[in-house]
Amino acid sequence: MIPQVVTNETITTLSPNGINFPQTDEPQPTQQRQDSLKKHLKAEIKVIAAIQIMCAVTVLALGVILASVPPVPYFNSVFSVLLKSGYPFIGALFFIVSGILSIITERKSTKPLVNGSLTLNILSVSFASMGIVIISVSLAGLHPASKQCKQNKDLSLTEYEYYQTFYKSDWSQCAVTMSVLAGALSVMLISSVLEFGLALLSAMLWLRERVVISLGI
Repeated sequence: MIPQVVTNETITTLSPNGINFPQTDEPQPTQQRQDSLKKHLKAEIKVIAAIQIMCAVTVLALGVILASVPPVPYFNSVFSVLLKSGYPFIGALFFIVSGILSIITERKSTKPLVNGSLTLNILSVSFASMGIVIISVSLAGLHPASKQCKQNKDLSLTEYEYYQTFYKSDWSQCAVTMSVLAGALSVMLISSVLEFGLALLSAMLWLRERVVISLGI
């Protein structure tokens, strides 16, 4: 009998029931890529959710600090609008809940959970964009407030030369107050920008997941 050349991909065998064409032992590349992509997306969702929660805690902590400080002359109007808007508290709450729900949904991707995560991340995008605008306005108002504070301290120096040393130290408080508020608001702004980008990315991922579930892929 003349041996036939058989490739490594498939093997043809002859049995009493007929000719069988067994599947190759090698895994299908497409299925491997899909599984790898799912694992990669799950890992990304966990990281995104963790950073979302960290940003939310940062915004909430700074909001509590600003709300608990005593009245600061010339600077109260700078962050009063931010506190009255409720963004550091309501926005942070949405960020925390959306991050926790994303972690839960990643473990059990049901349609209600996916829809809930998508909705919360869309709301988080809205709150983050609102917070970015308000914080930017507050930062822009720091310089005029500091300038007004220094001008009033300078007028006090001319009227009471005896207390010149005291008022000089009081004048420096304007610069210190401005620096502290600028630092706090800057950190809050960075956290809000990160939250905006992460919530937008999460919303896109959950939208894709909802389409996959709807199509039954």
